[in-house]
Amino acid sequence: MIRVIIVDDHPVVREGLRFMFEQRSDIEVVEECNDGDQALARVTDLLPDVMLMDLLMPGIDGVTAIREVKRLAPSVQIIVLTSYYENEQIFRAIKAGALSYLLKDCSSFDLIEAIRAAARGESKLHAVVASRLLQEVQQQDKSPLNDLTPREREVLTRIARGLSNHEIAIELSMSEPTVRTHVGNMLSKLHLADRTQAAIYALQHRLVALKDALQEE
Repeated sequence: MIRVIIVDDHPVVREGLRFMFEQRSDIEVVEECNDGDQALARVTDLLPDVMLMDLLMPGIDGVTAIREVKRLAPSVQIIVLTSYYENEQIFRAIKAGALSYLLKDCSSFDLIEAIRAAARGESKLHAVVASRLLQEVQQQDKSPLNDLTPREREVLTRIARGLSNHEIAIELSMSEPTVRTHVGNMLSKLHLADRTQAAIYALQHRLVALKDALQEE
C-alpha cells in the first residue's frame, strides 16, 4: 500500500484526488493538508511514502515546504502537482528535493503512474517540464569552459594559483612558447583580457579553491 499525503489549498482538488485514489487498491490517502505548514506538522508523525505538493499556497510556499519536508523526513518522495510551470518554479522545486513535477492538466493515469513510480524512487516529469529542464541542461553545456582543451584547463588552473609561464612550463613539462600559446587560446575562448581576469574566472567557476590560490601568493 502506497501511503499518500495531499497538500493543496483548494478543497475541491483534494476531494477529487482522494476520490481518484480510493478507486485504486494500492494507494491510501493518509492525510489532506491545505498548506505547507500543516504538511510539515504531520509529515514526521505519518511518514507517508509520497506527498503531492502544490506550489502556490497560503503560508510558506511549496518550494520551502518541499525543502523542509526533505529535511525532516528524507524518505518521503515529493511530487509537485501544480498549474505553474515557469522555469524558476520548476528549477527551484527540483533543487529543493522534489522527485517529480506534474501539471494539473495531466491525466489520471499519468498521476497514478507517477505515484507508483515515486514509491519506487523513480521520477516522472510532465512533457513541458522535461523540455524546460532539457533546455536548461543544454544551455549550461554551452559554457565557454566546455570549449577549452584539457591542456588549456590545466594552464588556467595554474594561472589561478599564481604560477608564471615559466613555472607552468616546468610543472606541465612543456615549453614556455607552448604555454603562451595555450594561455592565448584560453583567454580568447573565455573572452578574457588578461591573466588576472583568468584567475578570477577560474575562482568564480570553482576550478581552483580560494585557499589554493592564496597559498601560491
